Amino acid sequence: MTVLRSRPALEVPPVPRARANRITLWPYLLVAPTIVAAAYLLVYPLLRNIVISLQRFGIGELIRGGADFVWFANYVEILTDPQFWAVVRRTVVFTVVNVGLIMVLSTAVALLLTGLGRWMRLLVMGGLVLTWATPIIAATTVFQWLFASQLGLVNWVLVRLGFEQFEGYTWFASGSATFGILVALIVWQSVPFAALVLYSAMTTIPAELYESARIDGASGTRMFRSITFPILRPMFGLVLCLEVIWVFKAFVQIWAISQGGPGQATTTLPVYAFQVAQALHKFDLGAAISMVTVLMLTVVLLVYIRTEKAR
Repeated sequence: MTVLRSRPALEVPPVPRARANRITLWPYLLVAPTIVAAAYLLVYPLLRNIVISLQRFGIGELIRGGADFVWFANYVEILTDPQFWAVVRRTVVFTVVNVGLIMVLSTAVALLLTGLGRWMRLLVMGGLVLTWATPIIAATTVFQWLFASQLGLVNWVLVRLGFEQFEGYTWFASGSATFGILVALIVWQSVPFAALVLYSAMTTIPAELYESARIDGASGTRMFRSITFPILRPMFGLVLCLEVIWVFKAFVQIWAISQGGPGQATTTLPVYAFQVAQALHKFDLGAAISMVTVLMLTVVLLVYIRTEKAR
């Protein structure tokens, strides 16, 4: 009778302590350059902005240095200024209108993509990607040409359709018209990203859920309310937060088209902070306005995140 003897288990030689330490530190060394660059590009400007907002910092201090600390005097000055609160209200309205349109249109486009065939879906997605990839200044220049008073395409089309009152109409001389053009521009730039993100999330929902709902006679609207939105609520919340940040801090489009005008019709908080800092050379007040903007965004997002966690 043959007796089978088990082989002794292979013993792994212990890793030397110096080598183990190198293995442990290697991931941190790999990410260290990114952390240092992020700290220099993000953290340092933020801290510097906080310091300036607590100082009396004008053109004289910028040239000769030696700014004095006045602590919260700049914040008191802007928070007691009626013009600041008028700009805040305008910024909130601008954000609500833009974000509302972006969420509705991007959801509609995402639902449309789910119902298209392969080649048509690829064509539409390609158009969305090209729109999203268009540089902000290039897109802004196109919109300026579209609504130009003499050679603009919009006036030309409206006149050909019989609206003679738009012959040479100056869109950018009207505050409400300029406001509407900026809304159209920002919505046009924002919808592609939100639509593609929502469409990607919709493809993860099991098709069996929709088939069962159709068998029960549920309409498309009912399926969206009962299946799509409840399952993708976190993704809708993420897109909403990103779009609020994107719209609230929009600056390039507004400055390139109207510089906050005509009058103050399109002056939002980022534009107002730039005007105060650069035109009036009150860098301390501009820094305080920008910090208040950051705090407002942070509070709104924290309230939303806490509300979502409570559900």
